Amino acid sequence: MSEPLPFDPIGEARRQWGLHGWDDVAPAMAVVTSIMRVQQLLLARADTALRPFDLTFARYEVLMLLSFSSRGALPLGKIGERLQVNPASVTNAIDRLEEQGLVERVPNPSDGRGTLARLTDEGRSRAGAATAAVNADVFGDLGVDADGIGKLFELLRDVRLAAGDFAEVRAGGGASGR
Repeated sequence: MSEPLPFDPIGEARRQWGLHGWDDVAPAMAVVTSIMRVQQLLLARADTALRPFDLTFARYEVLMLLSFSSRGALPLGKIGERLQVNPASVTNAIDRLEEQGLVERVPNPSDGRGTLARLTDEGRSRAGAATAAVNADVFGDLGVDADGIGKLFELLRDVRLAAGDFAEVRAGGGASGR
């Protein structure tokens, strides 16, 4: 990366938004732009940590989802639903993981027409090694203290909830949209 800028470009964009009459949305514009920039930074760190394992973050997420499942296998549609990605993205990730010998497609015993992606032993091993690297190089130090991480998660969770990503589970087990 090049030398740090001598000013915060997002802070300057926020100031400019205000100068152009958009004071009411300038803070939100700065938040959205900041989130997008942080996403770029974190994805670059994750890609660097995962490169030695020949994984992208998307494929790593699939491996981890399968490793967390009780049988190490899930229907492709369920993978897309849980990772909140479209079917084409799941197919692409599974194709690549299958080429690498990290997952295999098997018939779904509870649905004769369906297919499961099943984690191989090599896939489980690679996921474990990659997780150690991601924990050390990405998740272990975000540049925010533990209290800030908790607050940030809750704020971003509220945004995802308001967007309809999931239903709020209330005490007693019921769900509500908000």
